[in-house]
Amino acid sequence: MRKQNLHTHTTFCDGKNTPEEMVQKALSLGFESIGFSEHSYMFYSPSWSMKIDQTEEYKKEIRALKEKYAGQIGVYCGLEFDMYSKVDLSDYDYVIGAVHYLMVNGEYVGFDRSAESVKGTIDHYFGGNGLKYAQKYYETVAQLPEYGRTDIVGHYDIITKHAEKHHFFDTESKEYQGYAIEGLRALVPKVNVFEINTGAIARGYRTTPYMAPFLLKELKRLGGQIVISSDCHDMEYLDCHFAETVEYAKAYGFNEILIFKDGKFGGQKI
Repeated sequence: MRKQNLHTHTTFCDGKNTPEEMVQKALSLGFESIGFSEHSYMFYSPSWSMKIDQTEEYKKEIRALKEKYAGQIGVYCGLEFDMYSKVDLSDYDYVIGAVHYLMVNGEYVGFDRSAESVKGTIDHYFGGNGLKYAQKYYETVAQLPEYGRTDIVGHYDIITKHAEKHHFFDTESKEYQGYAIEGLRALVPKVNVFEINTGAIARGYRTTPYMAPFLLKELKRLGGQIVISSDCHDMEYLDCHFAETVEYAKAYGFNEILIFKDGKFGGQKI
């Protein structure tokens, strides 16, 4: 399989390694290409997003690496755009759209947090009702294209980050799956590329990737397409669970994944 990761974070935001270290690791793993996707600046969460004054430096460094490693590996400059970020999205090879915050009563509420923090969020903002929390998330993520360019929908069901170890809501329930499918159906006509994301496996939260089987089946039925990504924050996990994830995708109806090259996506049989 042609190996590629488009969801890669570095020391420009909350990653452990420099961009060049990531490129060198990708080369050692036999990658065809690597794409960087730092977190867009979030005025409501500056601690783990890329700073405004770093943006041009980031683009410049990725361009320099692209030139330096030309002929060895493809290097792309992307961005993980958080829905409420107010940043220019025009000057990137691709944009991963994602939701890490919910707007509740005019307040930015982060939920990609520890299990203890998530429980506190559900108790404080949703009266202890985990299903209402999940419903709010899927209603929010369905609005992604209204807020800015989205070429790939990132970790669509990230709301289930802790679901294997904590019962905040029932992921097998008709209600939960209905909210998730409704959001998916709203998104696919506008953005039809979604990632199967292994980042939560690398960080020990899950044993299976985002997206869940029922969502992959529905995505396939709707005509959506997939990329495989590791949402890498540590180069030692750059190709985390990739071989297993190919089989996972095949098991739920997909016979190809997308590879980004020269400004566009192309299918690769699996």
